[in-house]
Amino acid sequence: MRKQLRVGMVAGEASGDLLAAHLIAALKARAPAIAFAGIGGPRMAAEGFETHFPMEKLSVRGYAEALRHYREIMRIRRSLAKGMLHDRPDLFIGVDSSDFNLGLERELKDAGIPAIHYVSPAVWAWRRWRVRRIARSVSRILVMFPFEEPLYRAAGVPVTYVGHPLADLIPLEPPKHEARAALRLPAGKLIVALLPGSRRSELEYMAGAFVLAAHRFRQEVHDVHFVCPMVTRETRELFERAIHENQRTDLPLTLLFGHSHEALAAADLVLVASGTATLETALFKRPMVIAYRQSPITWALMRQMLYLPYVGMPNILAGERLVPELLQDQATPANLAGALLTLLRDTAAQRRQVERFREFHELLRQNNAQKAADAVLSVLK
Repeated sequence: MRKQLRVGMVAGEASGDLLAAHLIAALKARAPAIAFAGIGGPRMAAEGFETHFPMEKLSVRGYAEALRHYREIMRIRRSLAKGMLHDRPDLFIGVDSSDFNLGLERELKDAGIPAIHYVSPAVWAWRRWRVRRIARSVSRILVMFPFEEPLYRAAGVPVTYVGHPLADLIPLEPPKHEARAALRLPAGKLIVALLPGSRRSELEYMAGAFVLAAHRFRQEVHDVHFVCPMVTRETRELFERAIHENQRTDLPLTLLFGHSHEALAAADLVLVASGTATLETALFKRPMVIAYRQSPITWALMRQMLYLPYVGMPNILAGERLVPELLQDQATPANLAGALLTLLRDTAAQRRQVERFREFHELLRQNNAQKAADAVLSVLK
């Protein structure tokens, strides 16, 4: 009788849940006799994944926030490691969430269980010493950006470049007019998408600044309509509260629950918080301004360890400041509105952004799930 392969997995947030779900589906298509268990979200569960702890327990961001939950997170990791060392899966895959997964991966690898890490930590931007830790912790790392592969290869880490799943998902020519019709946005208006973040901590620091920046922008450009997609009910309520607290209930705004891709497809310009959304905006070929604010403690620690002069992925891929970035104390409503206005009036800068975004899309479009599945199966064999 054919042995059922068993794979342990941990995904700590929504983006990892989506990545892992696509990988599970691709693996099951190639090797039906395979079972997955560990920590995951609803998309992984829909693919038959068995979760032992709620994924939300790991979904914290920033040093200050992580410190508050440190003891509980470590208790979960110890419990999970104990269970996996007892059950001994054929392979472990840690999907992103490197602060949680790398320690677990090293413990399992030292016990003879192959460990794959999927999605490189931002070692090229900060904490480069972690490459050595990753080398000790993993049997292979799957990376999504081409500049990451030579970095790991030089350090002797087995590495596979698999491309980015968003580049496979997002069309090369996003349908602007269809998206506007689907969202029932007003015709003949400049559409500006506001993406202030997907986590509560991000909204707490940025919602007010985005609302006031939109208000200032409207004072200069009257024929504008804003669209703002929110990931959860909680973040939507935080944004609505910022609107009321800043007395901007007259803002011409369509507030969405989900539908971020439709909002980006519909937009002419985008004001976006640093993170995965900047890559999504680039893949939708929409000119953008990047903003970010964090707790002062977290920001001070990050500043000390940053190797690059920019944080947005479009600028990292470009190797230059292609997109304006306004970070921390620079991310004031006046500065954000000013940067948007400057970009609106500089059509050459808009065209240059869009041309480079097309190059990024072609580079990252690699049939991600299939490439990742091939790499995983090569380790299993």
